[in-house]
Amino acid sequence: MSDIEPRARGRGLGLWAATALVVGNMIGSGVFLLPSSLASFGTISVLGWLFTSAGAVLLALVFARLGRRNPDAGGPYAYTRRAFGDFLGFQTAWGYWIAIWAGNAAIAVAMVGYLAHFFPVLASNRLLAMVVALAAIWGITLVNSFGVRQGGLVQVVTTVLKLVPLLAVALIVPFFAEPANFTPFNASGQSGISAVTATAALTLWAFVGIESATVPAGDVREPRKTIPRATLIGTIVTAVVYVLGTVAVLGVVPRERLAESTAPFADAAGAVFGGWAADVVAAGAAIAAFGALNGWILLQGQVPMAAAKDGLFPARFGRVGRRGAPVFGLVCSSVLITVLMAMNYTANLVSQFTFVILLATLTTLIPYAYSAAAQLMALAKRREPVDRWRLVRDVAVAGLAFAYSLWAIAGAGAEVMAKGLLLLLAGMPVYVWLARRKQIRRKAA
Repeated sequence: MSDIEPRARGRGLGLWAATALVVGNMIGSGVFLLPSSLASFGTISVLGWLFTSAGAVLLALVFARLGRRNPDAGGPYAYTRRAFGDFLGFQTAWGYWIAIWAGNAAIAVAMVGYLAHFFPVLASNRLLAMVVALAAIWGITLVNSFGVRQGGLVQVVTTVLKLVPLLAVALIVPFFAEPANFTPFNASGQSGISAVTATAALTLWAFVGIESATVPAGDVREPRKTIPRATLIGTIVTAVVYVLGTVAVLGVVPRERLAESTAPFADAAGAVFGGWAADVVAAGAAIAAFGALNGWILLQGQVPMAAAKDGLFPARFGRVGRRGAPVFGLVCSSVLITVLMAMNYTANLVSQFTFVILLATLTTLIPYAYSAAAQLMALAKRREPVDRWRLVRDVAVAGLAFAYSLWAIAGAGAEVMAKGLLLLLAGMPVYVWLARRKQIRRKAA
């Protein structure tokens, strides 16, 4: 039995669990706290959502095709390595791994922000907020250490629980919107193109997770069918919910209040239906963030494990426990999350969230761009006959997905790009060390 085959025919993640992993990883902290980060831009942020939704669908199509052709564990890492070799494969795995554990810090911050609706002390006592966030991180790390199937069951339950209140806000609240709340259209003081570009970089964070079903491919039943379907269904459902939900929040919460809110969806529900609705939505948002945290903690062990099996990460990341979980990778990643949160806990919740999501999005966009390029490479190397229209379509989708990734990277801003580049370059000594060890082993053999 190979490393990428499901461990048993009836086990692993089916279509609903894989779709829940995609939806659950995307609908997490992003949509529930992003309206506060976007408030300074005004209604033009809706255009950012629309552009990002289109880009996300293009990327989803790329991952669906790659997942159908090569259902390898590791997702973007596996596709890039297959197309471009070890060096870019390592760079993808390194950047994607950073994005996952840094993003988990942002998700935990968002969860605490909604818990502050019930426990206001969490909004003022930043040390206590950090302790609560870390308790959730380490609790979920423990659950996922028992195996991917246990994590998948948690994901299905939390996805269902969080979609109900979110859909209620997205579908009902817009009817109570105040037209004055949509003005000015562009409140950022930037040109329209610059504002949309900046909002696209922020809103893409909410779609990070498109590739979630491709990463634990070895634990997905019938991966060639399940991965593409789960990826497309999850992305389309998420895009519809995001756009409707953002319009709802913008329409009922004044921009000045929205910019300071740690629970914008709860504020929107409370403004229309009263305090009980705010409580329900805040609970749903906290569950959403918890579910996303579960899904991403599952992946923070899978990506370095796939790279380690190829000799591109330290060997310990490739070892699994008795239930098949990469325990060392899970624990090491959560240690790094703890360090990141300890370094930034003095900032307010919205500021912490905004900075970390930009950094995590940047380090994710590079693997996304490489994956789109990998699809173009696969199309260029095809030897079997293919319908010309299908070839043109696939090239157009992959080319547009690559261009979109570059555009979104530019929207992150110079400071975030500089820090992201430093993090990526920090992996180079690790690659050199691993390459040297591999060379020594070859000589010894």
